Amino acid sequence: MFKPWHAVRLFTILVYLFTFVPITVVILLSFNPAQFGTFPMHGVSGRWFLALAQDAHIVRAFRTSALLGLCTSVLSTSIGVMASLALVRYRFPGREAISTLLVTPIMVPEVVLGVSLLLFMRFLDLHRNFALLLMGHVLITLPFVVLVVQARLTGISRVYEEASLSLGANRLQTFFEVTLPLLLPAVFAGMLFAFTISFDDITATLFWKPPGVQTVPTQIYGMLRNSISPEINALGTVMIVVTVGVPLAAGALARGFARGMRRGRGAADTAVSPALEDATP
Repeated sequence: MFKPWHAVRLFTILVYLFTFVPITVVILLSFNPAQFGTFPMHGVSGRWFLALAQDAHIVRAFRTSALLGLCTSVLSTSIGVMASLALVRYRFPGREAISTLLVTPIMVPEVVLGVSLLLFMRFLDLHRNFALLLMGHVLITLPFVVLVVQARLTGISRVYEEASLSLGANRLQTFFEVTLPLLLPAVFAGMLFAFTISFDDITATLFWKPPGVQTVPTQIYGMLRNSISPEINALGTVMIVVTVGVPLAAGALARGFARGMRRGRGAADTAVSPALEDATP
């Protein structure tokens, strides 16, 4: 008997196939030794990856994307941690409005955001350069960092910070020695989110990048406009590995770091308990 859940399962399978089959085909064709993608493949070769490493334009695009992603992740994480700390730990006029403003870029389509910032730059008579491109990427990635760090900070009790302040530490010492270590998994996750989003962005980057500067996504777009080259499959495979592998590795490291912190706190509680018992009259 055919049930509604069977239709839901079938639809889910079709969605997954529609999403992942093209990605699988790109990865397979990147190892195809033939000039044109055909099935069945006659052997396996890494010649197209070697061609990528020897292409000066692609190497330059990778360097630009890596530098842009690193700078974006550092700036977005620094601003996001400070903003989250202010929004969660303090009460001040306009707090809700600032919180809404920080996450608004998520709700605005990147095309609209890219065109708006480009028109604003032209209104100010500013030429497109790497600094403005970096500012745009920070604008896009900052909401993700704020949401991740805020969620973690909300779950951290203020008791630890109050105990540190009561023992004579100032607020800066309390942040670096108490709050930040507890926040590190979320900070690390937010930084990797920012790097991956910046590295993979193309829609807004097309509007903001200065002339002559190419990132990996824009380089792929330019190569597709000219011709269908086997190098595109290899470059797409590298992009898939970076954008999927980096967050997965970061998540595994963050979970391992969190388990280590829990074991450390448990050992500290075990060491402190006898001292408290001896001090009790």
